[in-house]
Amino acid sequence: MNLIAKDPLQRKLEIANWIILAILFIPSFLFAPTKFYLGVLLGGFISILNFYGMEFGLRGLFRNPSSNVKRPTMIKYYIRLALTAVVLFFLISAHTVNVIGLIIGLSVVVINIVFTMITALAKKNFIEEVN
Repeated sequence: MNLIAKDPLQRKLEIANWIILAILFIPSFLFAPTKFYLGVLLGGFISILNFYGMEFGLRGLFRNPSSNVKRPTMIKYYIRLALTAVVLFFLISAHTVNVIGLIIGLSVVVINIVFTMITALAKKNFIEEVN
């Protein structure tokens, strides 16, 4: 098996996902109702698991680029999307979580990527200004 080493940026994103989830979850656990903090926690878990699932699918895609892997990759993507939709449906319909908390939790990866891009661009602009 040909193992591909993780990019440092990817590893940084993975760690930051968990840190951002903790930053969002701890205050909601301390100050918000149970359904709200459960929404933040479960939404964060769902978004982070989807992030790992996307990584797994893309690794399979790039591991064997010569064969026809586009179709199986897309099928796995749609299966993951459907499973996510079913889980979200049951969480919302059973009134297990607060929808706003769930949306906040689901935004963990998006917040992380936006924050990482802003800091990377700021560092790039700072380096260009210094030179």
